[in-house]
Amino acid sequence: MADKGKAHIRYKNSKGGIVPGASTIANMLDKPALAPWANKLGLQGINSNDYSRKMAQIGTLAHSMIMADLKHEKVDTSEYSQEQISGAENSYLSWLEWSKYKTIKPIIIEEPMVSERYQFGGTPDFLGEINGIMTLADYKTGGIWREAYFQTCAYRQLTIENGYPPADKILILGFPRTEDEKFQEVTYTSLDKGWEVFVYLLKVYDLLRGIK
Repeated sequence: MADKGKAHIRYKNSKGGIVPGASTIANMLDKPALAPWANKLGLQGINSNDYSRKMAQIGTLAHSMIMADLKHEKVDTSEYSQEQISGAENSYLSWLEWSKYKTIKPIIIEEPMVSERYQFGGTPDFLGEINGIMTLADYKTGGIWREAYFQTCAYRQLTIENGYPPADKILILGFPRTEDEKFQEVTYTSLDKGWEVFVYLLKVYDLLRGIK
């Protein structure tokens, strides 16, 4: 249930070699809730794969709207259906409601980068001050899964390694696309364990890649 195109970016190290993205590494973990969710849709006569693709398109547009708002830009919605636009606008309105009482000072917005030390890449959504606290934020639609914590801890490592100030807090926001989804806000200030888990996952990824 990915909601944007980060996983499709091809990250390359300084030698031109392709390295995995942080989302690819974090998504190696199982999602126990997915099977019951797919079964529930099946009982309603809904194909879970088709539904996921449709909702992912809405999520992509919603993410673009939020990023555009931070950059003071406009989004081209001409390639989306009215249903997709309406769903994305639900997420965007939720973002506007959340952000209107916040003081937000971006340092980076959706910037691809690579860790030469650990050989992985990623595109943090946001690094900057939110209400005076240096924060690394990630924006989701379709719920917040456990691996989002590990992924954003990896993004923090990326920003530090690429010369940006270390985030004191990780913020993950989940924006609803439909009436049966709810707004979610999760914050983390204890970041060492999340990064440690990611490093182990990266090692497993490398080991599995060497097995034919």
